[in-house]
Amino acid sequence: MPTPMPSSTAESPLRLVVFDCDGTLVDSQHAIVSCMRDAFTAHDCAIPEDAAIRRMIGLSLEEAVSRLLADSAVPPGLIADAYRKAFLTMRSRPDYDEPLYPGVVAALDALESAGILLGIATGKARRGLVATLERHGLLNRFITLQTVDSNPGKPHPAMLLRAMAETGVDPSATVVVGDTVYDIEMARRAGARAVGVAWGYHTPDELEAAGADRIVLGCDELADCLLSLLRGVPCVVSNGY
Repeated sequence: MPTPMPSSTAESPLRLVVFDCDGTLVDSQHAIVSCMRDAFTAHDCAIPEDAAIRRMIGLSLEEAVSRLLADSAVPPGLIADAYRKAFLTMRSRPDYDEPLYPGVVAALDALESAGILLGIATGKARRGLVATLERHGLLNRFITLQTVDSNPGKPHPAMLLRAMAETGVDPSATVVVGDTVYDIEMARRAGARAVGVAWGYHTPDELEAAGADRIVLGCDELADCLLSLLRGVPCVVSNGY
């Protein structure tokens, strides 16, 4: 993983963009929903609606399961363990697919070319995050990887605070990119800015209400919007946000 270089002048400060993973970089909803359904079935629990499962994506696994179980007497840990087993089995299948959203690589290229540091803060475990990034050849693109293995889950700000500490970047020079209100709330609690993406699992109106500085419709707009925001230039994107 690359090492951040200290900023030498006030004119060239370090700037950091911290991405969510599921629903922001990769479209993992089908795998997550399928494995969650399998986990609930394994313990004879009422299977949540697919839409309810998608709304929990971004939280830590244990927190997501707890919310989905509602009044069930089954310990969330049992469901979480069953989910992990189901996901490991699914990931080993030759037809397993967790695609990048179109335009993600080009957006990362543009940000790196502009000297922006890149990080990830995710509700995934580190093992799962590394597997996903390696599958797409992206692991070395990110200078800091923050997961729930060593931090409280979103919307707690710990992952973002640690990412900023590791890279030496101030909150004023940090932007979170995510598809859920959990990402936006994490950014706000850490004093950073936030850009919501409209292709994930929460609606643009929800992201705006949570405090997103900008909402973008597609990855083709993302790099320009982020660079404008970091440079203090007004960002105008096609959906009018």
